[in-house]
Amino acid sequence: MQRSRATDRRGLPGSLLVVGILGLAACLAAFAVWFQWTQTRRCLAFFGPEVATAIQVAPRVEAWRLTATGAGGRPLATSRTDVSQAPGLVHLRHGLVEDSNYASTAAPSSGRPPASWDVALAFFAAGAAEPTAVLAFDLDDAGAVTVVGRPGRISLGRLAQGLRKWMAATLAARPSAP
Repeated sequence: MQRSRATDRRGLPGSLLVVGILGLAACLAAFAVWFQWTQTRRCLAFFGPEVATAIQVAPRVEAWRLTATGAGGRPLATSRTDVSQAPGLVHLRHGLVEDSNYASTAAPSSGRPPASWDVALAFFAAGAAEPTAVLAFDLDDAGAVTVVGRPGRISLGRLAQGLRKWMAATLAARPSAP
């Protein structure tokens, strides 16, 4: 028995629908990758891939209170608080690597005195005694963030107010270690 032309055409609309759905899925996936890249490219350029990865996936995160009593007036951690399980940390991690949360591009760090850095977040790899990355924050006025040991800073922009509130609430709720 031979198939008729009518039988062959019945499967055609379904096949075209499947091909169309697969094509649409591929286009949407490409758009999603492009969109994510545009949302984080300046942060990745400033932080670098190693620091950005540490911000996103470090299993242990500590908040450090800073004071300018170190050698040469450099900031020194006066207390360390484990904030790895703190409410809101997941959102903060995401916000730290999203371009729209910052006010401008990187600026030289020489204009900000060492005593202006208030707190820091230290990101530790699994089982590491030393942090993979440390971000120092100036929470006054517009605020700023810098990667400790690297030149440059970024103004916090819309991230500043939320970061101030999160730091205050988190540090007040958790015991610190000297």
